[in-house]
Amino acid sequence: MSAKINKILPHLWFDREAREAVDFYVSVFKDSKLKESSVLHGTPSGKVDIIPFEISGQNIIAINAGPFFRFNDSLSFFYYCGSESEIDRIYKLLSEKGSVLFPLGKYDWSRKYAWVRDRFGLGWQLDIDDINSKQKIVPALLFVNEKSGRIKEALSFYTSVFKTSRSIMEVPYGNQSGGTGNDLLFAQFSVEGFIFNAMSSNVKHDFDFNEAVSFMINCETQEVIDYYWEKLTSGGQEQPCGWVKDKFGVSWQVVPSEMNKLMSSDDEKRADRVMKAMMKMKKLDLNVLRNTYDRRQ
Repeated sequence: MSAKINKILPHLWFDREAREAVDFYVSVFKDSKLKESSVLHGTPSGKVDIIPFEISGQNIIAINAGPFFRFNDSLSFFYYCGSESEIDRIYKLLSEKGSVLFPLGKYDWSRKYAWVRDRFGLGWQLDIDDINSKQKIVPALLFVNEKSGRIKEALSFYTSVFKTSRSIMEVPYGNQSGGTGNDLLFAQFSVEGFIFNAMSSNVKHDFDFNEAVSFMINCETQEVIDYYWEKLTSGGQEQPCGWVKDKFGVSWQVVPSEMNKLMSSDDEKRADRVMKAMMKMKKLDLNVLRNTYDRRQ
């Protein structure tokens, strides 16, 4: 079968500050804009605002959904600035009222780099270099504790799940990095045209992947939903409403590409019906959602 998806979208979970955060990001990054927002009713978090936006052409979705998940350093975003003036400008704005993990400067891996947490707790890794891609913002998965030293395994897993995929860059640990030399310190790979970075740390940390950052897989058919659900739950964990944690703990949302239409109807009663139907599901049933949406009462 053909396992085709339209696009992978980063999804950011906020308590109640999603609109403030999105306005901030749009003001910081060039070629960025806010898109039309919508509201979901009847969720476990009550009223949920869905706020789509773009950063340098990359579509991202932010939601206000309560204080259940918090950003941490297991999942951050690289931003390839392309010039000294741009990295200086963005570093100043993101670090204001935030915190600095790696101050802006020269490192072994970059002639100018910084890692900061912004005022909302979301991590950004800034690199002065450009990237040979239209995708300027790249999520970074940090494998820590018992997952440290498993980048090769993760790379193999993700490139097997997503059929259109490739490894772009692989940097071995090497003895000088304190690793065993058998795994990777850093990797960059592409799945369905969407680039990820992966990093490994052999230092003990008190965080791990959680649902604060997830990735939506927009699926055109039930067959594609079934495919990704089966692949990502293998060794992972099924969760309600189309969410799943894979074998490494990274969160995905396996959803129909028409989900926005189904969930964001101007008819509040219709949207509420669809929400109630979805709340009963783990893997989403596209036919049930469509029939619920089309039902007149």
